Amino acid sequence: MDAASTAWLLAAFMGVSLMVPGLALFYGGMTGVRSMLNVIMMVLGACAVVAVVWTVVGYSAVFGDSYGHLGLLGDVTEHAGLADVLREDKDAAIPPALFAAFQALFAVITVAIIAGAVVDRVRFGPWLVFSGVWALLVYLPVAHWVFALSAEDGSTVGGWILNRLGAIDYAGGTAVHINSGVAGLAAVVALGARLGWPSQPRPTSIPFTVLGGGMLFFGWFGFNGGSALAAGNSASVVVLTTMNASFASLLAWLLVERVMDRHATALGAVSGLIAGLVAITPACGAVSPMGALVVGAVAGAVCPLAIRLKYKLGYDDALDVVGVHLVGGVLGTLMVGLFATPDAPNAATGLFYGGGLRLLGVQTVAVLAVLAYSFAVTWLIVKAIDRTMGMRLDAETERAGVDITVHGEAAWNLDGALHRLAASPAERAREVVRSAEELASAATRRSDARDDGTE
Repeated sequence: MDAASTAWLLAAFMGVSLMVPGLALFYGGMTGVRSMLNVIMMVLGACAVVAVVWTVVGYSAVFGDSYGHLGLLGDVTEHAGLADVLREDKDAAIPPALFAAFQALFAVITVAIIAGAVVDRVRFGPWLVFSGVWALLVYLPVAHWVFALSAEDGSTVGGWILNRLGAIDYAGGTAVHINSGVAGLAAVVALGARLGWPSQPRPTSIPFTVLGGGMLFFGWFGFNGGSALAAGNSASVVVLTTMNASFASLLAWLLVERVMDRHATALGAVSGLIAGLVAITPACGAVSPMGALVVGAVAGAVCPLAIRLKYKLGYDDALDVVGVHLVGGVLGTLMVGLFATPDAPNAATGLFYGGGLRLLGVQTVAVLAVLAYSFAVTWLIVKAIDRTMGMRLDAETERAGVDITVHGEAAWNLDGALHRLAASPAERAREVVRSAEELASAATRRSDARDDGTE
């Protein structure tokens, strides 16, 4: 065992685990006041369901020896229940249990991202069923394609995108971000728009969204850097490129906002930060520090423009999962084919470094494969659950607000404020008069107390 690498991956695991509440707060702050708790529950519930699936068959399906030689799915019985990770592997640099736990967080985050697309229109129970089924039928096969490495001696067969196609995806641009982004698109197409869309509720708390985005930013260094699986130069380079891309994207997003809307917003800043992190995820081990700046800047400029397309194309992506994760993931994966430098940890050569079009073509095939498979299977899953269990909320519940009707609680105690807002002008005037009379009465009692000496 490599003690330094084990310690680094333990730290990375803790950082990535913080992304779960970070994503919940990031989404929760952007939703309306009547559905903040619902989206938080959707994130936490999805993570819990997928963690169970991962232990039972998920790890085995992703990292087990592939059925046949096509590299489509790992053997679901090879590591079923994770019983074999209890034993120390003398040939492994890090404990198998730690690697299994670290990869579990990739699975849970991927499914939780989809929640942002379908906010305010899905029932909580069917959403949990969807999370488990989607993980089984979509995430596990795609993650096997992208992450499962074939053994050098040919004793095991890994995923086809990594081993047969030779595409580069350092930490999950295809398996995580393109996969969840296109799944969100398929889900909103299958379920339809929210009532009243394109009118949308105002965000509940931009500071909460910024706080959640900051937690995601922190965890992303573990997400990307931990994917090196060792404490060394590769992890260090990845941390640097991740930082560069995120901040370049933030600046580019604010510039687009300033030009198009005349305002640079806090929501835009944190959205740009996340867009850059998404785009650099597949490319963080392939590009130089300057290349990372370009990757981030392109994502920060293109993603806010992509978000505006949802109104023209007519799909109700509530929290812009498509515009940030799908578009950002596609951009980052394709830009590997342009900006990959042989001096980076992946040692690949892109078009602008004399490598020709081959790598760009390989990256394009990987993107198209994940897009097609994930969209088609997700649409079928959503339609099947909706017809059997009823995934879409009924109109009355949607109008009344999801937090109270589904979860029986509210994020904020606004009874008094909501009552005053709902009151008519005459009722508000009478309330002012009653308050004034109460103040006058209290002043009279105080004056009388001074006169008779009782005060």
